[in-house]
Amino acid sequence: MSDQSAPTPPSTDPRRLSAAMSRITEQSRRIMQAFVERQASSPREFNPLEPAVVSRAYQALWQQMLTDPERLVEAQVSLWQDYAKLWENTARRLAGEDVEPAAAPEPGDRRFKDDAWSENPLYDHIRQSYLLASKFMLSTVRETEGLDAHTAHKVDFYTRQFIDALAPTNFAMTNPEVARRTVETGGENLVQGLSNMLEDLERGQGRLRIRMTDLDKFKLGENVAVTPGRVVFENDLMQLLQYAPTTDTVRKRPLLVIPPWINKYYILDLRPKNSFIKWAVDQGHTVFVISWVNPDERLAHKGMDDYLLEGPIAALDAIEKATGESRVNAIGYCLGGTLLAATLAYLKAGDAVAAPAADRRPGIESATFFTTMVDFEEPGELGVFIDEEQLSLVEESMKEKGYFDGAKMAEAFNLLRANDLIWSFVVNNYLMGRDPFPFDLLYWNSDSTRMPRAMHSAYLRDMYQHNRLREPGGITLDGVPIDLTAVDVPIYILSTREDHIAPWRSTYAATRLYRGPIRFVLAMSGHIAGVVNPPSANKYGYFTGELAATPNAWLEAAAARDGSWWPDWDAWVGEHDGGEALPREPGAGSLPIIEDAPGRYVKVRIE
Repeated sequence: MSDQSAPTPPSTDPRRLSAAMSRITEQSRRIMQAFVERQASSPREFNPLEPAVVSRAYQALWQQMLTDPERLVEAQVSLWQDYAKLWENTARRLAGEDVEPAAAPEPGDRRFKDDAWSENPLYDHIRQSYLLASKFMLSTVRETEGLDAHTAHKVDFYTRQFIDALAPTNFAMTNPEVARRTVETGGENLVQGLSNMLEDLERGQGRLRIRMTDLDKFKLGENVAVTPGRVVFENDLMQLLQYAPTTDTVRKRPLLVIPPWINKYYILDLRPKNSFIKWAVDQGHTVFVISWVNPDERLAHKGMDDYLLEGPIAALDAIEKATGESRVNAIGYCLGGTLLAATLAYLKAGDAVAAPAADRRPGIESATFFTTMVDFEEPGELGVFIDEEQLSLVEESMKEKGYFDGAKMAEAFNLLRANDLIWSFVVNNYLMGRDPFPFDLLYWNSDSTRMPRAMHSAYLRDMYQHNRLREPGGITLDGVPIDLTAVDVPIYILSTREDHIAPWRSTYAATRLYRGPIRFVLAMSGHIAGVVNPPSANKYGYFTGELAATPNAWLEAAAARDGSWWPDWDAWVGEHDGGEALPREPGAGSLPIIEDAPGRYVKVRIE
């Protein structure tokens, strides 16, 4: 018999614990004071999980359930049978038998990766019990008949949020990793976790703003957004960045990148190794990028017309002055792509009525769309938040502030992948007591932007709620009816297969709108990782193929390709680059240098 005894847990230093508790007490006081002051002075804020909205959705669900009580009884009986099987399996396993689990996690569910979840009978029982309850709740909700499609979508989404929140991994007593760390540290992980949570509450002024990364490890212009360039133009809504050439010759036609204003442009310029902007410069493109302002109440009146005229239209004029080139190849990312589509239609309408002397007006030779929706009939998970009730709450929250708080938008986006973007950090930061890992992409994800009231209201209602952009003349910008079916420039559409923001089958709908030649490419991974996928990483892959009547038909016939889609795009855009030219240094044209990239606008944080 071994004489080794179990390791003794480390004792906690009483003085250090006392100092920590004093610090926590003072933090708590400041947080409560800030919260009370904010509640007294701030207008009502939009909540993506607004209790009244959630309650009404479940009232509708419950009313429909009561019309068919037999189905509910059958579901409950099935749950009892599953639990009986689980108890039997647990007893057999404790007796030494090997048994098949009554429930198993979905492939890719990383919450239960620790070996204890399968090797320890107690934790295995907890895990399977949770999975059986989850299956029961979801199947009961999804099999309830009589709900309209939107309400059914909402209750399904809210139910998944509830299920994810109650996972045993999210609680110290039922997470084996947390239990081990608590023993190893003598409970200091929980003290540190409480301190981490209070810091996040203080940073959010009483609202929990979970840190996803070490925010102190990154600084714009120093270790992210470092591609050399200059700001050569600016107005109320944007700064235009021009990047310094790195090749002996460049493509004659400049490249204009229009990012979304819901996020900041440097998702395309995180680090040199994964910067699309640097890579494009190294391929010989003269790259210009719009860096949108992070607006406050002074820009509340700015609408979609302003974003069109002061964004891409102003950029085209500025690029012509900087390079002498009247036509560019353009890229639009997400909402920036939606604006690019409207810009193409606006320019086409202008060309149709322009006098011959205006033939040289700045224009777009080819257009590339990254994960962009222009037909919002199937908006995916974001559709949960789009109805009159919730849009009215958004508009009410913007009425006094003059803008929509980007943190609220970030909360909604994070809920779409709650286990990855919320609960994993709750476990790491608050239960394990660790600091989040420095990660450039999550630093960018935490750098939210605001949206002006006029623009955001029009965008949500005209695009998401009423889906007017796809209709010829459905929206009017600067007095011009927008007709996407008139757009005839060459189009490259890049979508991502696991996109939870712009579902690829929805983005495919654009192929039925434009009149010009279209190349549709489907990258693996999601809305960000599928786009920010440099060739050097040799990751993921993509599909290409001839257009088909439906997205599923297209995918069935598409060919799989290895690696990054970037070279595929570069070969395609090379057909529209207009030949070669001498390198163009920022400031060498008629536009003076304002400041170094990344510029002032992108450095404004909402906190």
